[in-house]
Amino acid sequence: MASAEPQQEDYDPLVEEGFDTAHREYARLRGSCPVAHSNAYGGFWALTKYRDVQQVFSDPGMFITSVQNVVPKVAFSGRRPPLHFDPPEHTPYRAALNPLLSEDKIRQLAPTIRECICAVLLPLLARGQGDVCGDFASIFQVKVFSIWMNLPADLEAQLAEAGPAFVKAVESAQPERMKETSLVLYDMARRLVAMRQAAPMDPGSDPVSSFLAATNNGEPLPADLVVGAIRQVLVVGIVAPMILIGSMVIHLSRDKELQRELRANPERVPAAVEEFLRLYTPYRGFARTAREDVEIGGRCIRKDEPIALIMASANRDEDVFPNPDQFELNRPNIREHLAFGRGPHYCAGAALARIELQIALEELLLHTSDFDLDGGIEMSPFPELGPWYVPVRFGGRHG
Repeated sequence: MASAEPQQEDYDPLVEEGFDTAHREYARLRGSCPVAHSNAYGGFWALTKYRDVQQVFSDPGMFITSVQNVVPKVAFSGRRPPLHFDPPEHTPYRAALNPLLSEDKIRQLAPTIRECICAVLLPLLARGQGDVCGDFASIFQVKVFSIWMNLPADLEAQLAEAGPAFVKAVESAQPERMKETSLVLYDMARRLVAMRQAAPMDPGSDPVSSFLAATNNGEPLPADLVVGAIRQVLVVGIVAPMILIGSMVIHLSRDKELQRELRANPERVPAAVEEFLRLYTPYRGFARTAREDVEIGGRCIRKDEPIALIMASANRDEDVFPNPDQFELNRPNIREHLAFGRGPHYCAGAALARIELQIALEELLLHTSDFDLDGGIEMSPFPELGPWYVPVRFGGRHG
């Protein structure tokens, strides 16, 4: 074990970023300081190499999520399973959730997802310009999510307001606003539980009913933790796809040849989305803490010190992905990317995210002949990486 060393500042995540600057900084860290310490957000470690990030993801016995699951820490209003829990405590919650997000279930939902996307996209294209994040992606995601959750219209409207408000509070580092909006989401979760208790639905098609029907060692899941799990589900899937859609549109606005290629060959869109997931991973990375002091890359990390697993950097590690900053369709090892994590906390909504991204890109290309940026973008801060405001001008609709 290397001896403990002073908590020096190797990396500052608070500097103002542009679309490409964080990736340049991560390339610097991979080359000179792959296990970096930052004094921001109360202090944390950042792992930037693929092998280190994968190792920590793959060892949940040593590196746990229950102390702190993200940098900066945002869970002010209670621990919420399954994301804030470790195996085996988290397992019954994932067992209740996973079947409803399987590839087969999501494939059945695909026509509805396409309808939701077109209902939001076509009026935006008719205007000729708009923000693809705020005016398109965030809106259709709430609609899709509300259908998957079987929300009544009034709760869908509440989620459309409260979900983005919570996200904006997190991104603006406003703890009081975070708590306020989180409590609104908790109230929604409690109301959903009461509704399903009064009028149960099929646990095979309704997430709330699935949580209520789940058991652990023959006993129902604790009522407060069911509420926490539903509160977690309400917002966990509405940020990353929005940011990645913004990144894809920026990239395609810069690369007109690729934009034309995908428009002419829509069957290549799924492979393109997979490469976009690698190239523009929308979460920098979740956090873990070690159960005991541990050495990684020659640095001594103490028990319970937050460790950010920088997936966005790992996915551009030149030791794993040659020419990592280049978009390459059909990379032979593309499925090795870590955009959805690894191990027991692998993203439950990966299939839903993939199909939302694929359909959104297909429809955007189908109904335009071109698109370009129409002003300055605005970037999300930690823990996301990518834009949350992307103004775009759309050319020549067709189809």
